[in-house]
Amino acid sequence: MTMNEPAHAIRSDIERRHLRVRGLVQGVGFRPFVHGLASTLGLTGHVCNSAAGVEIEVQGHPEALHAFERRLPREAPRNARIESIESSACSLHEEEDAFIIAASGSGRAATGIAPDTAVCAHCLEELFSPASRRYRYPFINCTHCGPRYTLTARLPYDRANTSMAEFTLCPPCAHEHDDPADRRFHAQPNACPSCGPEIRLLGADGRSPVTGDPLAETVARLRRGEIVAVKGLGGFHLVCDARNESAVAQLRIRKRREEKPFAVMAANPASLAGLAAVGADDLAILQSCERPVVLLRKTHECDPVFGGVAPGLSWIGVMLPYAPIHYLLFHEAAGRPAGTAWLDEPQPFALVCTSANVGGEPIVTANDEAFTRLAGIADAFLVHDREILVRCDDSVVRALPHAPRRPRPVTPFATVDTKGMAFIRRARGFTPAAIRLPRRGPSVLALGAQLKNTACLTREDAAFLSQHIGDLDNAAACRALEDTHAHLEHVLGVTPEVVACDLHPDFFSSRLAARIADARGIPLVMVQHHHAHIAAVAAEHGIEGPVLGLALDGVGLGTDGTAWGGELLRMDGASFARLGHFMRLPLPGGDHAAREPWRMAAAALHSLGRGHEIPARFADRAEAAPLAWMLESGTNCPPTSSAGRLFDAAAGLLGVLHTANFEGQAPMLLEGLAEAHGAAVPIHSGYAITQDLPFCSGDAGARDAPLQLDFTPLLDHLANERNAARGAAVFHATLIDGLAAWVRAAAIQSGLRDVVLAGGCFLNCILTRGLAARLEDTGLQVHLARQAPSNDGGIALGQAWVCIQGA
Repeated sequence: MTMNEPAHAIRSDIERRHLRVRGLVQGVGFRPFVHGLASTLGLTGHVCNSAAGVEIEVQGHPEALHAFERRLPREAPRNARIESIESSACSLHEEEDAFIIAASGSGRAATGIAPDTAVCAHCLEELFSPASRRYRYPFINCTHCGPRYTLTARLPYDRANTSMAEFTLCPPCAHEHDDPADRRFHAQPNACPSCGPEIRLLGADGRSPVTGDPLAETVARLRRGEIVAVKGLGGFHLVCDARNESAVAQLRIRKRREEKPFAVMAANPASLAGLAAVGADDLAILQSCERPVVLLRKTHECDPVFGGVAPGLSWIGVMLPYAPIHYLLFHEAAGRPAGTAWLDEPQPFALVCTSANVGGEPIVTANDEAFTRLAGIADAFLVHDREILVRCDDSVVRALPHAPRRPRPVTPFATVDTKGMAFIRRARGFTPAAIRLPRRGPSVLALGAQLKNTACLTREDAAFLSQHIGDLDNAAACRALEDTHAHLEHVLGVTPEVVACDLHPDFFSSRLAARIADARGIPLVMVQHHHAHIAAVAAEHGIEGPVLGLALDGVGLGTDGTAWGGELLRMDGASFARLGHFMRLPLPGGDHAAREPWRMAAAALHSLGRGHEIPARFADRAEAAPLAWMLESGTNCPPTSSAGRLFDAAAGLLGVLHTANFEGQAPMLLEGLAEAHGAAVPIHSGYAITQDLPFCSGDAGARDAPLQLDFTPLLDHLANERNAARGAAVFHATLIDGLAAWVRAAAIQSGLRDVVLAGGCFLNCILTRGLAARLEDTGLQVHLARQAPSNDGGIALGQAWVCIQGA
């Protein structure tokens, strides 16, 4: 028998193997790929989805079987993530003459769900071909693209377990689904205009149908300056014409979003020419199948064109279309050209696409919910009748290459390389792809922090970090956290053995964790905030031993009950020691100081002995004189070692911002000013490293006292600076210089060479690139967040890893 001949009878030179493939192998075209590979090699047998992943039995000549096992991982579909392949011999089957895709099995889930991906090039060709039966069909997809996670109720990934279950395949679609030679072979969301979901445009009341073609009418309304709620993959977007400044301003008013930046959707990279700087890394991320929002450096022409989209900032968030409905809006605006050549041509039409919500609530997913919650915001609703089962916002990233890498070709629709970027928000396109842990452990449910909340569920050596949930300061967001962890447990088939949360007992996530632990009778582990930050990075880099961790963020409750945020820790698994911290500054008015940088500037002046300058310097603030008294008397001025508040103090002293309209605004403005100014020379006398001694310097324990990094001399310099851009550049340069010296001193003291940089401050490119380079020049090994956000969006991953190491 040759390799291409089917086995009609049992022969002595025939063998049969059973393969169990684990990982992200459902919903990515893996079974059709296996079918094609086995058929090409003349093998018989079957492949099926199971709760464990994909089960394969192949029978044939040993050489063909070896070729099959060798080619299986090498030639797998682009969106597949094979984690393991278990192979064993099994009994031969008689009278088997073909390889088939069999019905799915059952059992305990041990596989993952594929994230949603952008519509592929093949589907785009059909979408814009007038001869195609799917011409201009908003739900086109195949085994290589389309929704997965957001429409999946449970595993295994079959149509019956998705929101497509109610749509019965028509004969042509059923033929595609069953034809091994078709690229829609076993594509579960497969549909066409005859049998699939439909779109419709409704008026502002959510009930009145708008006559005419829904897409044409939507584009016409957008061009008139209206705001349209568009239902996508993981929820609704509020959309308006990005070039219409009055429409953008109206969206801000209705959404109650004063200055926080919006994201822009452009038809293609060519449409961004002259408006934003698009480097090779940016382009690779923009065109990837994950299609996140990418922060790009503005040009001077950007703000005049996209007025009000990202006011005062040096970056603008941009994404390309990823769902067919997005492409169709641009296609309509371009005049419905045939073919796909227009996709490479600059298109003036651009859209503001922002999550459809109000006041930090979760993104809207259901039609009726949209009509209620978006009443008074949207002028019309472009909806469809396919249910969104899992809420999932757009991911937000920025290119942040850490080390020189070989140039890679920019290939549209390829999977993005996360080593070249930093997550600001991890959601659609990446969730719920597993993050591989260094070792197995008990199943942990970690519920994250209060801000930028995510949940994390572990199964053996895999961590499944949920999509971005948001700040838990409203009831809807709290319910979303409850729904999210319940869905993860259900769809992954995991019953947690441990619950983890932040050390702060008043966070909703902490209270929920305590309630779950009590109800289920399982342990509750409370993890210090900055310990979790460092552990998250250590987890994704496979670090189990001791590590030196620098955590810089806004705030986290310390073990001493004070507000931490500029911390140097020695982490060793489930334990840590505080090796150092930033010089403490008072927080005048407590949490108010985090929203009003002028207060931190006043705190800096007080700490410098210049408190008498506060009333005159901030004469436009009625609270200035009372605040000076508060600082003098120590009334309602808790201390903090926060790095985020140091940024605020610098911004306030330089007059960059007195009151922030969104979290992180002051640091973002400072970074933009520093980049615009260019390199600056650090003030080497702008910081001091001392030991934080609770008693006299001759105390026996002085040698082990924390190393305190004091930037008050730098703040003194900034208080006298009259050029904000120069001051911002000097601030960054001196901050990097001081941090590098501080970390090196701790490395010498501790003997550690691995350094983790974690916390929201490391979303700052100047800080991250500069500090990482300085540390590596001294022989230290630097580790940065790449698979999870460095900010609080990665806290849950760190909490879970601390629990596993402590088990």
